[in-house]
Amino acid sequence: MPDQSKWWQSGVIYQVYPRSFQDSDGDGVGDLPGILARLDYLAELGIDAIWISPIYPSPMADFGYDVADYEGIHPTFGTLDDFDRLVAAAHARGIRIILDFVPNHSSDRHPWFIESKSGRDAARRDWYVWRDAAPDGGPPNNWISEFGGSAWSWDETTGQYYYHAYLPEQPDLNWRNPEVAAALLEALRFWFARGVDGFRVDAIHHLFEDENLRDNPPNPEWVPTMSPARSLIRTRTMDQPEVHDAIMAMRRVADSFPGDRVMIGEAYLPITRLMAYYGVDLGGFQLPFNFHLMSTAWNAQAVSTLVETYEAALPAGGWPNWVLGNHDRSRVASRLGPAQARIAAMLLLTLRGTPTLYQGDEIGMTDVPIPPERVCDPWEKRVPGLGLGRDPVRTPMQWDEGEHAGFSNAEPWLPLPPSLEGMTVSSQLQQPASMLQLYGNLLRLRRAEPALSVGGYRAISAEENVLAFERFHQERRLLIALNFDDHAKTLPQADAKTLPRADGVGRIMLSSYLDEKASARRSMELRPSEGVIIELE
Repeated sequence: MPDQSKWWQSGVIYQVYPRSFQDSDGDGVGDLPGILARLDYLAELGIDAIWISPIYPSPMADFGYDVADYEGIHPTFGTLDDFDRLVAAAHARGIRIILDFVPNHSSDRHPWFIESKSGRDAARRDWYVWRDAAPDGGPPNNWISEFGGSAWSWDETTGQYYYHAYLPEQPDLNWRNPEVAAALLEALRFWFARGVDGFRVDAIHHLFEDENLRDNPPNPEWVPTMSPARSLIRTRTMDQPEVHDAIMAMRRVADSFPGDRVMIGEAYLPITRLMAYYGVDLGGFQLPFNFHLMSTAWNAQAVSTLVETYEAALPAGGWPNWVLGNHDRSRVASRLGPAQARIAAMLLLTLRGTPTLYQGDEIGMTDVPIPPERVCDPWEKRVPGLGLGRDPVRTPMQWDEGEHAGFSNAEPWLPLPPSLEGMTVSSQLQQPASMLQLYGNLLRLRRAEPALSVGGYRAISAEENVLAFERFHQERRLLIALNFDDHAKTLPQADAKTLPRADGVGRIMLSSYLDEKASARRSMELRPSEGVIIELE
């Protein structure tokens, strides 16, 4: 890796779910002025960019992922002037702003769709995917919505079905129509011109469907406890070859603006298929999101195999990235427990590549139980009882132990946990060994050590459930050793060029335990669920 890295290579991205970050006006929902009010916290934490989930005008059928205007701000979140102030204030602190872009579908209340459904001869009829009924009068094929039920909805007025990969309120746009592509690319230009530094592109692998509408084959591994959408193998509705031309068109728009604008793609795909999203000659997304840490078995051998497989698959010059949590998946601390969540933090921030962390993970927030009467997520409402609802990971940020956790002076849109004790930003700032202090120390060390931010990676060992790997830059060498076990373990010994010797060649720079003994300790024994970063001499 050259010393002159791009900001999105050396930096750390922090996802803000705006409804739940900070409410400034007392309506129980977070907003842009709220993010502005917390910029100093984020700057002190040490992140480099904020990715903000959708803030566009929307009926909120899917909480912003049903866009009614691609060039505006929902009044709940503020105004364009509020957005401009946020961008300016973030840039003044050296923080970039990344927006969500939702090109696969719009809201059914977007003027484009309202016109499209006004008649079969409407000017924008072909902006969406309309088809005649099957011979029996039913949907054109067997495609299932990601949120359950048929992916086709009948329009009585025009006597045709329209396709929606998600909710009926989210009709899919027809990217085979060049006017659609042109309109959405223009929306990118609108925001880039306002100073946006990049986009996370939602559901990019859904952008095209099989033109001949062939059925998806059945999934023989599906069981009723899984999402209904998984009952089919989505070979006809995901990851179609045409998507890559659209991605390159988005990238060309980004590259036409100065300042290393970044494009990040959301695609839950096997590693081998994900690599195509870097594009020919790296002309696609700079960072196709790598979600595999969230689904890989949590043990040293499995994680080591994942890292090596991913590193080996990267195209020449392709930059890696890692994700441990987001607004759609169970929180790290709930999946792994509080002790291993600390190991996960160390892994995320020491692997080669760009890390993305989700708001609240830095204080170890856990999934919050949502009583039935407070459920908001349409997925949970459409497919109840399967644990698919995303509300538990979208609850308000826990700033302090006052009323409503410092998030709002009114009842929040989603409930807070029964107890906040020790699980707020304010309390953890006072706890020397808190999760927040660990994240802060890791982020500061990462920023100070090119070996961690842009250096090379070398696997060492995954024996005895201890993952050991080296990060290096020029003559600098750092060893990361992570104990995935709840028992004490000893680092495997090797020659002095590879690992520290048992007599203490190498200084422990940081332990996940964050105690004074760690820096002075010379033994290579790892305590239960301990991670260390060692400076190799």
